[in-house]
Amino acid sequence: MRKKESGFVTVRAISGTHVVFLALNMKESDAKGLMGFAIQRTDLTEDETIWLRGNKTFASIRPATGIEDASSHEHPFQAFQWADYSAKPGYRYRYRVIPMYGNPGALTAKAATIITIDTEPLTGDKHDVHFNRGAIASQAFTKRFPGLTLDEAGPPAYAWLTRDLLPALLGFIAKAKDSTTSLRAAIYELKWPVALAAFKAASDAGADVKIIYHAKDDETGMANDEQIDEADIRSLCVPRKNAKLMHNKFIVLSKNGKPVSVWIGSTNLSRNALHGQLNVGHAIHDRDVANAFLEYWTALEPDPEADELKSWAEAKNVLPPDDDSDLLTPVFSPHRGRDVFDWWIDLANAPGKPLFMTFPFGIVKDFRPVFDKNDGVLRFGLLDKYVNGGNQASRAAAIADIQRIRGHSNIGMALGERVFVDWIDGWHQESSPIGVNVNWVHTKFMLIDPLGPKPVTLTGSANWSEASVNSNDEHMMVIRGDKRVADIYFGEFMRIFAHHRFRESVARHIRQFGSAAFNTWKPQNLFEDWRKWVPVQFEAASEHSIKRRYFADE
Repeated sequence: MRKKESGFVTVRAISGTHVVFLALNMKESDAKGLMGFAIQRTDLTEDETIWLRGNKTFASIRPATGIEDASSHEHPFQAFQWADYSAKPGYRYRYRVIPMYGNPGALTAKAATIITIDTEPLTGDKHDVHFNRGAIASQAFTKRFPGLTLDEAGPPAYAWLTRDLLPALLGFIAKAKDSTTSLRAAIYELKWPVALAAFKAASDAGADVKIIYHAKDDETGMANDEQIDEADIRSLCVPRKNAKLMHNKFIVLSKNGKPVSVWIGSTNLSRNALHGQLNVGHAIHDRDVANAFLEYWTALEPDPEADELKSWAEAKNVLPPDDDSDLLTPVFSPHRGRDVFDWWIDLANAPGKPLFMTFPFGIVKDFRPVFDKNDGVLRFGLLDKYVNGGNQASRAAAIADIQRIRGHSNIGMALGERVFVDWIDGWHQESSPIGVNVNWVHTKFMLIDPLGPKPVTLTGSANWSEASVNSNDEHMMVIRGDKRVADIYFGEFMRIFAHHRFRESVARHIRQFGSAAFNTWKPQNLFEDWRKWVPVQFEAASEHSIKRRYFADE
């Protein structure tokens, strides 16, 4: 949902399911002397009012013992964007945004702008979008489960990390509850016992259940086979051995022999996917889309060789489409050549359209020119790592290239990391990752002008590589014009982007200064002179100004 209220401060609110993003704007002349924004939230559903809190404080009035976070009423936010990450789905919230002036300890308020907005419910008419927290490396986890690993913290920690992702997955599977229903799944990692038990329960209830899984003679295939036998679902499973990589993660639900819904996204059925790295599960309730996925599943079932499956894709999944009038376009792999890959790049290159992308395995060379434009158009990249594979020299060259690109003022990038020391501004040392290959960001989605009137969202299993369109079994959905979907994805992107951008700065500082890092780190204090933070917000070519104008819809 999107709303905008004008006043001394203009406030634009964008709500997802768990995030309310607030974009602020005002006249440059009115910002002289501005010390920041205080934001008060009233939960109109539970009748609770609080001041939003932040980690930065005015050093001159901070207690000698330090504080872990502070009320924005005394220590206002010095940014023209802020987000409430503690919102709940289907709730109504009222925000008072108050510009604060004066001096630390003696701030005065000018006219507040009030905006009321509902968060999106977890379920919609056509789309249900579910993200986990992707935040095992977080202060929230450390404070909730101090000194504990995930396994030591146990079920409460697992439930907190998965948020609504695992319950939604289990709920989708549970819709197959009798002989009138069926499930057709294609899953790369089939390793999480609770999920496997859900498939078995559906079968035991009379549903027709079949699961294609990656069954090559490799680590993933062997682990899948072990868990399949442990769960006693061998009769439900169809091995896929002839794919280079059976990388899909989708489930088709049918009723009375007709496909009605499909679950897609980046989420493997594994411990790390559901509780560690950032992932999304996306249910689409559309018969045509569900039928297309069922046809794809049926083509996969006989375990075809690559050429046979490519011929099927070229006949049944003609891409790119002739125009963009199709609001829901499923993309199945593998195709021959790189036409689909180039189509993705063309979509990302839409002239003048802001871009937000997640990259689990770094930005491949072909996608870098999309970001290598210092043209004032906002482009954000959220990376688990800079690059994947290659020798030391090629990796170093690729990293240097991406670091050069991220120097453009219109480019925002964040690299997954954690706070692994305990001397950063009162923060606590955070937990280590729990997986392999991808630690922090496993989603594969692209948002093209997400806050514009006609947003485009791409989401699925493919890792934005050439191999993901011409070698692997993959899926991707192109969703055009759906603001609800774009708003949910945008809010979660900004949540994790902010989460890792600070952690990356800590890691970079430690790499630069080594053993002297402790003595050279400067606390992240609020500026006590407005001239040190306000003017850059209005410098035409600065990152701050580009963000302010796009987010606030100026």
